[in-house]
Amino acid sequence: MAHAYRAVGWNRQKKVYDRTLLLSVLSYVLLFTGAGLALSPDATAETLLIRAFGTGALLLLHIVLAIGPLCRLDQRFLPLLYNRRHMGVTMFVMALVHGAFSLVQFHALGDTNPLVSLLSANTRFDSLAQFPFQPLGALALAILFLMAATSHDFWLTNLTAPVWKTLHMLVYLAYGLVVMHVVLGALQSETAVVPAALVGFGMAILVALHLGAGWRERALDRPADAEHCGMIPVCDVDDIPDGRAHVITVAGDRVAVFRHDGQLSALSAICQHQNGPLGEGRVIDGLVTCPWHGYQYKPDCGRSPPPFTEQVPTFRLALDGRQVLLDPAPLPAGTEVPPVLLKAMS
Repeated sequence: MAHAYRAVGWNRQKKVYDRTLLLSVLSYVLLFTGAGLALSPDATAETLLIRAFGTGALLLLHIVLAIGPLCRLDQRFLPLLYNRRHMGVTMFVMALVHGAFSLVQFHALGDTNPLVSLLSANTRFDSLAQFPFQPLGALALAILFLMAATSHDFWLTNLTAPVWKTLHMLVYLAYGLVVMHVVLGALQSETAVVPAALVGFGMAILVALHLGAGWRERALDRPADAEHCGMIPVCDVDDIPDGRAHVITVAGDRVAVFRHDGQLSALSAICQHQNGPLGEGRVIDGLVTCPWHGYQYKPDCGRSPPPFTEQVPTFRLALDGRQVLLDPAPLPAGTEVPPVLLKAMS
């Protein structure tokens, strides 16, 4: 596998996925505008497009935010995570079209600059009933632009995974702004409760999914047992499936102890690519493979095979009978550690 290792690129699967996503978006816009014309014959084409692209972007945003916890709850959703960034960029484009049409229709027909009009047309910040909801949407769009512009491995590499991850956590701030934008806009402009109720329903589903995923993850964040002669007990050898890992938490960080080819090796359980759950991956052709995007590392040193340069910290292991012991002190990323041979057990 090492000679064929490469970063996730524009492969056939992604091309098929993107074509399917584009076709789905076009179908949604056509169906929405068609239904809108049938139900509201007096509505203008611009209004229907604003609503079509706005609701489509909101639907995709909910799906994007649901993929993460769904994958934590059931690994069968991992194929969605593999292409999530493409869906996120598509969501931003739909939101951008929605914002552009809205800016033209509501702010481009006067003497004031449309952007100035957007920010100054309504200043009723002291009134919930008349609160300026459009600037909230514009701020959310600016955040989504920042995320879409950095949704490439070039930025992930240059910003480093922790910084990139922190930046992209702003999606939850953008989501909160979008929720307020939609709810306030629906209640003010149309006095309709259905859009607000649907957004509330979607938010409830997202909260439930994240709470469920967090509840499932709680066991992995329990601190390890007390040290045994300077080493931390991990588990019995038989508790580690062949080709998989047992994950424990040491000093607040997750460590994965992999069993592979009659050996044991310990690595950081966090992938350098988007902080993926490396400890939930498998050993494929001798390489620890992250389940999120397929990034791989050598189990004995935590380094990606050439020409790639990602590397994770490693840990020393020992055996006490059938009990696996871990030295809690992490070694520098990429440090080679001889694996523990299971054949030596009595």
